[in-house]
Amino acid sequence: MKVVLGIDAAWTEKEPSGIAVIVHGGFGWRLVVATSSYGAFLANDDTKAVTRHRGSVPEPEAIIRATKAKAGRVPDLIAIDMPLSLEAISGRRAADNHVSSLYGARHAGTHTPSSTRPGKISDELRQGFGEIGYPLATSRVEGRSLVEVYPHPALIELAAADRRLPYKASKVSKYWPDLPPRARRLKLIDTWKAIVGLLEESIEGVDTALPLPAPDARGFEMKAFEDMLDGVVCAWVGACILDDKARAHGDETAAIWIPEPRPRRCNLQGGFSSTS
Repeated sequence: MKVVLGIDAAWTEKEPSGIAVIVHGGFGWRLVVATSSYGAFLANDDTKAVTRHRGSVPEPEAIIRATKAKAGRVPDLIAIDMPLSLEAISGRRAADNHVSSLYGARHAGTHTPSSTRPGKISDELRQGFGEIGYPLATSRVEGRSLVEVYPHPALIELAAADRRLPYKASKVSKYWPDLPPRARRLKLIDTWKAIVGLLEESIEGVDTALPLPAPDARGFEMKAFEDMLDGVVCAWVGACILDDKARAHGDETAAIWIPEPRPRRCNLQGGFSSTS
């Protein structure tokens, strides 16, 4: 049995972080749980009740205990969407430059980290997981490990898309500036539906665990869904790593892991379609 913990980690303590746990028991990957915040994950809140998720300080030991309670064992791999490094982060890293050189033209370059963002949160996450047996892996995974992932290029490879997928709720006016607000939301939900469908092909249970928001959902509900989806994407990248279908991009101090390309093509105007 293999277990992956995926975390879409917020860069500040004020914003919530999406979390997902997937397991492989010999018959493919299966989603155990996906939540929209550390608080919900630690509280065993697996309901779909509407709630406004809050940010909090991540506690590595508590997160591992909760993962064991949900999956039956501790994770083999922790995949986090946050800049992580064995050295102090003060600006762009080799990993950021490498990924941006590969995906910048596809609108999926990395954000520039600094000593303050994510700063302390990144340092404490890496140190905390390292102290309980999850060292940061920058070239290969040997035993229990912590890895850095990045959903934008991962989703490009999931769909073999030509460019970054339009799936961020806060950017709908930028994606579809000529459409009215409701039409923009419908386009966003269509994109989310397509991503969920692609993830379901690799991880059983994603479709059931991530019901799509209604077009008139409140803003925090849309953001909660997006965070939860990103948590599942992080976990999927972790599964790709354990299945030897992902590569590390960076150097010995920091690396961003990205899945290998898949034989699929994305139509950003109308969803996703397979190719022969």
